[in-house]
Amino acid sequence: MELAGQVAIVTGGGRGIGRATALALAGAGAGVCVCARTAEEIEAVADEVRRLGSPTLAVPCDVADAAEVEGLADRTIATLGRADILVNNAGGGQEKNTVGADDVDNWRHTVEVNLIGLYLVTRAFLPHISADGGGKIINIGSGMGHAPVPGNSSYAVAKAGVWMFTQVLAREVWEQGVEVNEIVPGPVATRLTAGRMRVGGPPPFDPSERVKAPVEVADLVLWLATRPAGGPTAQSFSLARRPL
Repeated sequence: MELAGQVAIVTGGGRGIGRATALALAGAGAGVCVCARTAEEIEAVADEVRRLGSPTLAVPCDVADAAEVEGLADRTIATLGRADILVNNAGGGQEKNTVGADDVDNWRHTVEVNLIGLYLVTRAFLPHISADGGGKIINIGSGMGHAPVPGNSSYAVAKAGVWMFTQVLAREVWEQGVEVNEIVPGPVATRLTAGRMRVGGPPPFDPSERVKAPVEVADLVLWLATRPAGGPTAQSFSLARRPL
């Protein structure tokens, strides 16, 4: 129970990597606020957290909406009392066309969810994490934020921003005891990749890769969350099997 007495916030926590992460942190003793847009999904995850014996809160929230994010932070502190670990997992992107053939609104929305939303959530919780003596901010990034992939510029640009934001923020808050790192999961079997990826097999784009289960990403989140103060910060930890 290494995280007993601590409180974690997991965005995009209703399924996939977010759900696995919420359960991993709860299993280590942390209280968990589960956040996503779909109320039914996060309530189901919160029920699982309760069965593990940890306090929990499910808050429907669009991370790209500043007012909703402020409400998320207020409810978390009012109910769970503190904030120690923030896992910025919410994201996704459906715009997979080349520039000029893409849809402007979809492009903008992808950047808002993956980058602006991460910024808003971090900004809302940072004062609480700092006030409680420091903690961890863990951003779920992507290999596409480290290497150019044609045909998906909105997601690549957003995730590149996540990596740079991780590095800049880490340099800004280290004296407050806050450590900020990125995780690059590599290919993961989730509902969004169903039909294209299966756990243990190769993804369509690289035969040397292995598709992971969400719990494997959650294991790395838990490892970072349980590092002693003065551990790594401004780093990118990858589960991929190829150069980024």
